[in-house]
Amino acid sequence: MSRKPQTPPDLADFDRLAREALARLPEHLKRHVVDVPIRIEEFPDAETEAEMELESPFDLLGLYRGVSLDRKSVSDSPHDVDIIFLYRRPILDYWSESGEDLYHVVRHVLIHEIGHHFGLSDEEMERIEAEA
Repeated sequence: MSRKPQTPPDLADFDRLAREALARLPEHLKRHVVDVPIRIEEFPDAETEAEMELESPFDLLGLYRGVSLDRKSVSDSPHDVDIIFLYRRPILDYWSESGEDLYHVVRHVLIHEIGHHFGLSDEEMERIEAEA
């Protein structure tokens, strides 16, 4: 008896995972990102790859674009909307290699990008995660 091969989660599946992870965030965090769209893309675009000096599009799992809360002012008139990107193929690649639960990987990347929205650096987030 042959088994039907499983297909990897598609963009809609990732969107559901991200929405579920967002819904489960503590209220004191969630209220600050209620208006920040989350976009699921296959890979970062060419401009992002060049800007981030990526060796491979698989090197970036997620990205926050915008002005972090610690740098916003009420008198600002932002040109771009804050947005969080989650990149499906790099996340799937990481998930495949790590063996971690996919929901937890998506949640981790989402929380990491929310940390950038709050103005935290990668180093600060790594320190917080190590202490937790």
